[in-house]
Amino acid sequence: MLDVQIVLFDGFDLLDAIAPYEVFCAAALYAEGALNVELVTAEGPRSVPSGINGLTIEASGTLDPNRSGIIVVPGASGSVEGDGPDTVPAILGRAMNTNLTKMIHQALGSKDIVVATVCGGSLLLAMGGLLEGRPAVTNHLGMDLLAATGAVPISARVVDDGNLVTGGGVTSGLDVALYLLERELGPRIAHAVEQLFEFERRGTVWKESGLAPCNESKRKGDEPSFAADQTFIPSDKPDNDAVQTSAFDGDWDTSIATPVGKPQVKLSISTSEGRIRGTATQGEETVEFLNPVFQDGHLAWSLQITKPMRLNLKFEVSVDGDQMFGVAKAGILPASKLSGRRVT
Repeated sequence: MLDVQIVLFDGFDLLDAIAPYEVFCAAALYAEGALNVELVTAEGPRSVPSGINGLTIEASGTLDPNRSGIIVVPGASGSVEGDGPDTVPAILGRAMNTNLTKMIHQALGSKDIVVATVCGGSLLLAMGGLLEGRPAVTNHLGMDLLAATGAVPISARVVDDGNLVTGGGVTSGLDVALYLLERELGPRIAHAVEQLFEFERRGTVWKESGLAPCNESKRKGDEPSFAADQTFIPSDKPDNDAVQTSAFDGDWDTSIATPVGKPQVKLSISTSEGRIRGTATQGEETVEFLNPVFQDGHLAWSLQITKPMRLNLKFEVSVDGDQMFGVAKAGILPASKLSGRRVT
């Protein structure tokens, strides 16, 4: 018996969930007794409002991260602009902060479970720190954000990374489910469902196997690196650059207004012999600035944060006396406002 659990959460995208649900239910007709499909939530049986117009779907069970089979995680339905509570990042952030992240983390540790995502479902997992270093795909609008979480974005319709299968785009739920049918039950069942739905899977499923394209390593080499770098102010800059940069020196209590929370971060910045150094402390975790650089009166750097979600953020700040202000940006997320004051 192949058990398929399709996870619902408040604000989920209807097509992301219902398309694979219909595919697997159709397969159950052709593979009698070999497949079971259930709509579940992390909290248990309940009515779950979808995104946009809030159409409610009944989930009949509780997600079991120990049950062998397939777990499907959809994305969210909402606005992709702004920073309101009904935007896709905000909806995904709320879902990430439930027990769902812990349960999916547990499922990914099992060799008998395949976790599949549709569209923004991969972002939900990635924002929770579950996809770092793993190839995945999401909606084309979220690929930069997926990269900012530490995942490896792959421009494909479906990406197969063993116990993780991800689909890009809202309608990719059909492709993901049909591919999993072929992978788990064989091509004849998948073909029968394709004929029933009069739909053929799109694109080649990407796997990290076989010969690599000769230009792939070059493309990877062209990507910006987040490796830590103690950046010097160029020697041909005017002498007052060092003076301006020293205006950032000190310890700063700052807050970052993100769509999913307002984390408090302590920044420590220093310049010595033209070298910019900085650290950020959030709770008990301290990380170094990546690639800090001073330009046109602004200090910019990249930073890997883990709360309220795992992201590589790009900062650009200015100071006015003992006040700091600026922005932090990651992918499609709206720029988050940073504000703070010097404490030492």
